[in-house]
Amino acid sequence: MVRTLRAELGTSRGTVKRVADQLGYGAESVRTWVKQADIDDGQAPGVSTGESERLKVLEQENRELRRTNEILRRAASFFAAELDRPSKR
Repeated sequence: MVRTLRAELGTSRGTVKRVADQLGYGAESVRTWVKQADIDDGQAPGVSTGESERLKVLEQENRELRRTNEILRRAASFFAAELDRPSKR
């Protein structure tokens, strides 16, 4: 779709709208896709699709590690308290 739009670029005004209508998508969606394709191709500054996916994976991993650390911290606190209690023998 982006290739079709780029092939049409420069022919006249309203290119994005015309291509969007031909493909059955909204003009703003197509405009956003073209902008992201420019970023992915290195033609515009911004976060590429690959980097965005990598960040999502790393953020999920970070959340899981924080949750695991909290569980381990609570378990250590629980067992430390159990060791400090006098035994009932």
